[in-house]
Amino acid sequence: MQKKDLKGITIKKDDDFSEWYSQLLQKADLIEYTDVSGCYILKPRSYAIWEIVQTYLDKKFKDSGVKNVYFPLFIPEHLLTKEAKHFAGFTPEVAWVTEAGSTKLSERLAIRPTSETIMYNAYAKWIRSYKDLPLRLNQWCNVVRWEFKHSTPFLRSREFLWQEGHSAFSTKQEAEKEALEMLNYYAETYEDMYAVPVIKGRKSKKEKFAGAEYTLSIETLLPNGKAIQCATSHYLGQNFSEAFNIRFIDKDEKTKLVHQNSWGFSTRSIGIMLMMHSDDKGLVIPPNVAENKLVIVPILIDKEKEKILKACNDVAKLLKEFNPIIDDREEYTPGWKFNDWELKGIPLRIEIGPKDIAKDSVVVVTRHDNKKSSVKIKSLKNEVGISLEKMQKDLFEKAKKYIKNNIIVVNNWKEFEKAVKEKKLVKANWCDTMNCEEDIKNKSDGAKSLVIPLDEPELKGKRCFNCGKEASFVCYFGKSY
Repeated sequence: MQKKDLKGITIKKDDDFSEWYSQLLQKADLIEYTDVSGCYILKPRSYAIWEIVQTYLDKKFKDSGVKNVYFPLFIPEHLLTKEAKHFAGFTPEVAWVTEAGSTKLSERLAIRPTSETIMYNAYAKWIRSYKDLPLRLNQWCNVVRWEFKHSTPFLRSREFLWQEGHSAFSTKQEAEKEALEMLNYYAETYEDMYAVPVIKGRKSKKEKFAGAEYTLSIETLLPNGKAIQCATSHYLGQNFSEAFNIRFIDKDEKTKLVHQNSWGFSTRSIGIMLMMHSDDKGLVIPPNVAENKLVIVPILIDKEKEKILKACNDVAKLLKEFNPIIDDREEYTPGWKFNDWELKGIPLRIEIGPKDIAKDSVVVVTRHDNKKSSVKIKSLKNEVGISLEKMQKDLFEKAKKYIKNNIIVVNNWKEFEKAVKEKKLVKANWCDTMNCEEDIKNKSDGAKSLVIPLDEPELKGKRCFNCGKEASFVCYFGKSY
């Protein structure tokens, strides 16, 4: 059997996070770079994660009564500019189509940065009466935002995949209830599927979505000390319904504007999961989002080769619900294969050799902690299920502990500045004014408000840590992607 070098990750996560992440994505076979800067090919290993999460989240939407649709990629300029605040917020990111072949278009077409405008133009035609409400639609699609900042695969790219939900209600109460419902679905997806703990809350006036009354978001803290926005749900109020003339005749026979929401979740979530859990050996994929939950590696001895391969196939049949891979490649040593599958993040590895067969058992190795155990085949299916559940829980608890240990409560600017330099998630009493937020960002070299947590009461008699004015809320701050 010929040995081959495995060119694994050559930099430690704690030494150079950016280079570690870049190597992780390429060497674990997740993405391929293209000739268009900021646009990436999602290879089967990463796209499979998206499909699993998409299935999970799509069921939640449908169970809630949301229907799936698809709207065009191109948005006429006159529609995109209809809601002024919304358009102003997206102007720097919009990519335009101006020509078709050699013919100049009579009107520029925006390549979808988000679909409020094209969808709400249709909503104005479809909604006439309270009987047409609520209208709750979602689409799974791609969007283009021509970012001029440094691109980071999954986290910040010029084209990415997402879902965007858009709903219309007859009352504010119904809309606000759904906005929170969707935020909770997103939090459950991160915590139950990706094993990533999140903080639920509201964005500041400055950081809210352009054209929204307010934005709800979930945020987390990554191992490099940077915070990141994970997903958002926006209560749009009547800003878009007024701009697009979306009106209905209510039960009292009065004509009213609808109340609206939009909510979105994207492939950014994959990058967040990868950064949170992966290590110096490669990917660590939570079992709930792993396409293949285990790999079976035969320890081949020539004279017992057929017997060992038969045992591997028997075990694969026994564990078929976990979508196992049998790595029976003969050109690689078992040790090479172990390293290869650790790099690719398969949650469990099962080793089967002559000694294991003699004892009617196998060796099970868990990826996140490298623990080995000998398991009898008769109890293997049950033990695999337990090991996968434990790994999922372990990853969540480890991430939760990391975030908890890196939250610092501050009372003044000096404490704030120190905490930001130490890459902590900073929690402070704050006035929630735009001038103060600008001042904080300028003085701290880019730290900004992240989220005003939902589980904290409004403040009375407290002072803002920065400007000293009366504080309105507790807020989390930090450097972020």
